[in-house]
Amino acid sequence: MPAPNAISFDKLSRIIGTPRSPLLIDVRSDEDFAADPRLLPGAIRSDDRALTELAAQLAGQPSIAVCQAGHRRSQGAAAWLRAEGCPAEYLDGGFEAWRAAGLPLIDPAKLPRRDAQGRTVWVTRSRPKIDRIACPWLIRRFLDPRAVILFVAPAEVVGVAERYEAAAFDIEGVFWSHRDELCTFDVMLAEFGLTIQALDRLATIVRGADTARLDLAPEAAGLLAASLGLSRMYSDDLEQLDAGMLLYDAFYRWARDATDETHNWPTNKPKAD
Repeated sequence: MPAPNAISFDKLSRIIGTPRSPLLIDVRSDEDFAADPRLLPGAIRSDDRALTELAAQLAGQPSIAVCQAGHRRSQGAAAWLRAEGCPAEYLDGGFEAWRAAGLPLIDPAKLPRRDAQGRTVWVTRSRPKIDRIACPWLIRRFLDPRAVILFVAPAEVVGVAERYEAAAFDIEGVFWSHRDELCTFDVMLAEFGLTIQALDRLATIVRGADTARLDLAPEAAGLLAASLGLSRMYSDDLEQLDAGMLLYDAFYRWARDATDETHNWPTNKPKAD
């Protein structure tokens, strides 16, 4: 039976990708990490004996420590973070249990370089509509919850990315962009190996809305309408992104949990005798 401060891999898999997902902290040994350098979605690497500085950055944010098998490293790291005033649990069974269950793992080598605070930085064109909101949502929910998203003039995207050692996305001529009939959201899913059924459903909707192929999914027209509405409600790109995060949270939960649910207006008419 798991300890009170443990979380099972199946429960964690339901939390990842949602707004209430805690920060995942990979505290595996260098040897274990070298043997399999992949990370759980959204996880960061940290030394389990140097957590005081990280705790200060967390400022009370909940976290889950992950070691190879769920023993002294992760349990000790979780206990240390709790002692620093940060709610923390550890993954029962650790990385091994997650991997054995066939759950998604991310190749961190494909992420841009992290800044001094451990955040990845991404740059795209200003005045986002669909892909440039969908991709930051995916980044923050599945790759790096603390990611910095910069919106700049189209002509400056590549230069700003070079200046800050960031990743440019959704602009011509860069790695993270449209490929053939796929939009940037599709490309990120494929490159990071995020084979999650709900994300596949969402990707079809995003692709349909972003590439004017509304026939791909009935929901694509709704996403397009909502996205265009948001772009007119907000003149500040980051405010629009904050609002768009909620929109994509809702679409993701629908794609994961509610695709078979329907809704009918109750007429409350009395039945005929």
